[in-house]
Amino acid sequence: MAHQPPLPIRLDSTSNGEFAPVPVSRTIARANQVAAQRITENARRVGKGRRTFMTGLCGAATTLLTLNEAFASQGARGGAFALPADAALDPQMAQAITGREFIFDIQTHMIEAQGTAWRGGSPEAGARGLDQLRALLQLQPKQCAQGAGLWCYDAENLIKDVFLDSDTDMAVLSFVPALPDENPVSMQEAARVRDLVAALGDRRRLLLHAMIVPNAQPLQRQLERMAEMHRTYGIAAWKVYPQWGPRGVGWWLDDPEVGIPFIEQARRIGVKNICMHKGLAFGGQEPRYASCVDVGRVAKRYPDVNFIIYHSGFELTKPEGPYDPARADRGIDSLVKSLQDNGIAPNANVYAELGSTWRMVMRNPDQAAHTLGKLLRHVGDKRVLWGTDSIWYGSPQDQIQAFRAFQISTAFQERYGYPALTPALKADVFGLNAAPVYGIDPATARRRADVDPLGRLRADYREDPQPSFATYGPRDSAEWRRFRAIHGDGPG
Repeated sequence: MAHQPPLPIRLDSTSNGEFAPVPVSRTIARANQVAAQRITENARRVGKGRRTFMTGLCGAATTLLTLNEAFASQGARGGAFALPADAALDPQMAQAITGREFIFDIQTHMIEAQGTAWRGGSPEAGARGLDQLRALLQLQPKQCAQGAGLWCYDAENLIKDVFLDSDTDMAVLSFVPALPDENPVSMQEAARVRDLVAALGDRRRLLLHAMIVPNAQPLQRQLERMAEMHRTYGIAAWKVYPQWGPRGVGWWLDDPEVGIPFIEQARRIGVKNICMHKGLAFGGQEPRYASCVDVGRVAKRYPDVNFIIYHSGFELTKPEGPYDPARADRGIDSLVKSLQDNGIAPNANVYAELGSTWRMVMRNPDQAAHTLGKLLRHVGDKRVLWGTDSIWYGSPQDQIQAFRAFQISTAFQERYGYPALTPALKADVFGLNAAPVYGIDPATARRRADVDPLGRLRADYREDPQPSFATYGPRDSAEWRRFRAIHGDGPG
């Protein structure tokens, strides 16, 4: 694997574990090298150390501007990171990548200490991270020994990367596709992380999914488990993987033997947020269940249920272009067509989530423009939700900064009917769209986030931030094979 220089905006081969790492193009690899050189030069020009420059706005702006040049040289016309050239040296000119939006990341994941094994590492790697966080939080060792919760385990990575090193205000902790007894993150572990974050601030900073496998037998036991999970943990949504199953066979949402009983049980319990993985087909599983063809059918049948499509149906093997109903068997087009075929209007009860999708299309501004444009136009400008699949990709701050800066070109807006990415629209995507789904008042949540202990900690931390600029997921085929051997089909 070629060396990737540390950069504040990370376009590299890292996977979330669901798909084999995709090497970056030669164009991006070269742009990364040029950006690294320019960061060194620009830091010298403004009289700062390289790392200090990287943690500031100008480091990110330098990287994005370099990527713009690389994309333009390849003929990209769909969009760009809208920054003036002076942003590489002047923080005031780089304000397009900063903001005060309410940011609600509805897809995050936690790394356990043994997770480093896919790189040939050891649990000690997690301990080193803990030492860093202890110093950062000024915790005494005895506090940890007395049971300060997951400070002693792996939550330090999640808390530091998501809540300190990014502008994220709230998040949802999700799960990987596995049977309950085999999942690398148990409900008990997830609840402890939630409670730890709650002890640091507003009790709703971190919400929980419950991982449900409706096609595991016996079905009745899975339905009973749903009630138990809600009763015990107060979960905020269900997470399902319709393309995954313990026997390698997936299921449709409107399958009368699997999908319908699951949805009916969710309605009986009263948790009507169903988050489902669609797109990003798993290796070794039947790929047809990655299609969104069934989404519109259940959305029509159950208008009182929120169907949240993780990854928005995006597929690595299907480049996103203009919507084409004749080629809508897979990818985002399968979601759009399913909604249209079933009379589901924009801004109805189907939501499109951007975890991994946005990070992958950041590599190609034309695909990024088509992806965002189609979702905003056809799913609805109030139904596109922010998610990052962090911390598999490290801190989500680079994804946040890139989204703040990205603009769909006027040419694509006029030709395809895509909306302009205004600050108000981006604020909707970042968090305002998801807030009512989860019963959150954004203004109240933001006020509390600014003054609670975690908010004060973040303010202090940013006086001298120490981001790692690291990604954690598998980065090449060998790491991915080891990852799958440990965690099965992986997170997402």
